[in-house]
This record gives sequence, C-alpha cells and structure tokens, in this order.
Amino acid sequence: MRAESSAIAPTRIAVSTPEPSGRATGTLMAALGVTAFSLTFPATAWGLEGFGPWSLVAVRSVLAALIAGACLLALRVPLPERRHWAGLAVVAAGVVLGFPMLTTLALRTSTTAHAAVVVGLLPLTTALLSALRMGTRPSRTFWTAALAGAAAVVAFTVQQSGGALTSADLYLFAALLVCAAGYTEGGRLARIMPGWQVIGWALVLCLPLALPAAALALSYEPVRLTAHSVAGVLWVAAGSQFLGLVVWYRGMAAIGIPKASQLQLAQPLLTLVWSVLLLGERLTVAAPLTAAAVLVCIAVTQRARG
Repeated sequence: MRAESSAIAPTRIAVSTPEPSGRATGTLMAALGVTAFSLTFPATAWGLEGFGPWSLVAVRSVLAALIAGACLLALRVPLPERRHWAGLAVVAAGVVLGFPMLTTLALRTSTTAHAAVVVGLLPLTTALLSALRMGTRPSRTFWTAALAGAAAVVAFTVQQSGGALTSADLYLFAALLVCAAGYTEGGRLARIMPGWQVIGWALVLCLPLALPAAALALSYEPVRLTAHSVAGVLWVAAGSQFLGLVVWYRGMAAIGIPKASQLQLAQPLLTLVWSVLLLGERLTVAAPLTAAAVLVCIAVTQRARG
C-alpha cells in the first residue's frame, strides 16, 4: 500500500499563458489596425468629394465584401457554425454598416478633428462593453489610465473644434456605441476563429443588403470621380473595412480586448496628423502635449494586470 500510494503523484494542470513573442505580435497587429483606422476619416472626406454619403458607404461595403469573399473562396474556408452567426450579425451591424454610415453622415458637416472624439472615447466604451459581455475585470490602475487617456483625447478634440457641439454629435455618439459593440463581439469570436474570417464573414453577410443599396444610392446621388474620391473609397473599402479589421481582431485575440482597445487612444492624434498632411487642416500646439499624455496612458494600460 505504501508503495502504491507513493507512486500516485498529484496531478498538475498546466495553465497556458501567452508567450512574450505572442504578446508582442498581438500588440503589433493591433497597432497596425489602429494605423489603418486612423486614415479612415481623411479617406472618407476624400470619398465625399465624389460620392454621396449613402453611395460611399454602400460601395465600400460591396468592394470590401467582394475582397473578403474572394479570400474565403480561394482558401476554401467552411461556413461558420450556426451558433456563431448571431455574433457575426452584431459585428456586421456595428462595424460594417453602423459605424461607417453614421460617421460618414457626420463628416458632411463635421471636421475630422471634431469626429475624432468618437475614436477617443471608443477604447473606454469597448472596455466597458467587454466587461459586461465577457466578464473581464481589469484592475483599478487600468481603469484610471483608461479614463485619463480618454479625458485627454476628449479635451483635445473638443478644443480643436472650438468647444462647440454640432448636429453631427448624435451621429458620432451613436457610431461610438455600435462600433464598440461590434469590436467586443468580434474580439470574442476571434478567440474561436481567425480574426480575418470574423470580419470576412461579417462583410459577406452584408453583401445581399449592400448590393441593392449601392445600386439605389448610385442612381439617386451624383458621382464625380476624381483621384481623391477613388483613392478614398478604395482605402475605406480595402484598408479600413477589411485589412485593418483583420489585423485588429488578430491583435485583440492575442492580447485581450481591454488592452488592445487602449491602443486606440493614439488614433485621434494619428488622424489629426493625416488630416494635416492630406486635408490641409491646421494643428494646434496642444497636439504634442496631448500625444505625450496619451502615450503615457497607453504604456500604463499595457502594463496593468486585468
């Protein structure tokens, strides 16, 4: 009996933790996604030079869906399981349709600097929805840094717009909510299937709606093709709507939704830089100070344990 009892060793369950290289890759993927997203507002402004708002959103959705569908077919990716379609519908409604449509309508009367308040608040909103949806519980340090970063971005963008609220604000805050919901659900699904398949199937899911919507919008809204308008619609379709979301969801799956979302605190400042370079908007001296504050907040959130 003594020999038998000594031969029975206690069972140890190995708990897998992300490797440092995996975390670094995930952070890089999320950062590339943020860079792609930071060009969305300037590219949309370019697209609006030649397309109406409804035409722009419908055309970008069709083009992105065709790219995604071609990739899914070429790689012979099987259809997702039925239990995943509800989540994909949330991603489609929030990221593919809702956010592009609402921000495009807002950019008709709002500058890109004012619209940047949306992405300034998006990380905090995404982290909140993630906590409600997935039961994540980041630390107090994480929340303090996230709130400080969001406050800095909001203060900067409001100062950039002169402190005045516009009729576009309702569109912007609605876009904030639907996009955060899409990011949260997409990040959850990206733990089950590859991130590019999440956005790919969400885009394909919207194609039956996007095709007739594009035909209808193009028949009613005038189109004036220019180098800017074509470049704008191509970027928001291929860069923002597909490739950017591919690397973004991959990054979220690797490092977690709350930490990945805080990298987006840098997005408004990147958008303002692109706005200066591409749209000729003027940048105030507050930009480098805000950039430094935001980078500190990002560093804290990346180190905080959830």
